[in-house]
Amino acid sequence: MASSIQRTMGAREWLMLITLSVLWGGSFFFVEVAVTALPPLTIVALRVGLAAITLWAIAMAMGLKFPTNLGLWAAFLTMGLLNNIIPFSLIVWGQTHISSGLASVLNATTPLFGVLVAGLLLADERISGLKLIGVAIGFSGVLVMIGMPTVDIATQASVLAQMAILVAALSYAFASVFGRRFKATGLNPIIIAAGQVTGSTVILAPVAMLVDGPLVIFGPLGPSYLVWMSILALAIFSTALAYVLYFKILSSSGATNILLVTLLVPVSAILLGTLLLSETLGWNQMAGMGLIACGLSAIDGRLWKRK
Repeated sequence: MASSIQRTMGAREWLMLITLSVLWGGSFFFVEVAVTALPPLTIVALRVGLAAITLWAIAMAMGLKFPTNLGLWAAFLTMGLLNNIIPFSLIVWGQTHISSGLASVLNATTPLFGVLVAGLLLADERISGLKLIGVAIGFSGVLVMIGMPTVDIATQASVLAQMAILVAALSYAFASVFGRRFKATGLNPIIIAAGQVTGSTVILAPVAMLVDGPLVIFGPLGPSYLVWMSILALAIFSTALAYVLYFKILSSSGATNILLVTLLVPVSAILLGTLLLSETLGWNQMAGMGLIACGLSAIDGRLWKRK
């Protein structure tokens, strides 16, 4: 019910949100390692497939029942498409052309899209004037980061990659709104997360096999130990555990608040990219991130209302 959604998050929700941001921030680093040896769709298929195995193992250990309702599984498939297949694939492809830090910064636009989508589709999360100001400021930051396209082929590829991340952010926004329906089911967040990544695996595994071909696991042509460790970390920590937290926060704090996590994600993503991958961000990207942060603070509203 709308009355059970908290407009302002408490200490518990903020702690879960920060933990989720670290888990998802690490995903950009793990992807950056994996794309050196594996094609994008294969990475995403492995991510959701291994996450599904992990979550169902946890569910079985906890004695949770396997859902059999066909309508529920249709919802899982839709959620998997919006929250996994589309954004994961676009982000992984985007990271073949831009750094993990920049990808995470662009992903921080998710709440901007979320405000618009939730405002249009959810009766209890209508758009206020302050939120519209926040969206305008945030998208000005996006324009500062991307800049004006040029005729240079490499630059055009970078711009397309950045646009792909923005489309992924839009898909996440629709997923946060669609995911609100799972609250009414009363299902354990582990079951919801497991159903979502299972639906994603069912759709994506055959597509990845068709597009990328079979994966060579062992031998000199197979991925290195470091790549496999990145895939496992991506699946277990940045997907399985992360989505359990995601659905717990979504059920208590709403579609707009859950998307604030993407403002925190770049902190850990940029830190890992800088320390371990020697990545850097340009002045325009840092300035754009500042504008996005300012816009998101307006969307949250509390700091601006005090002023």
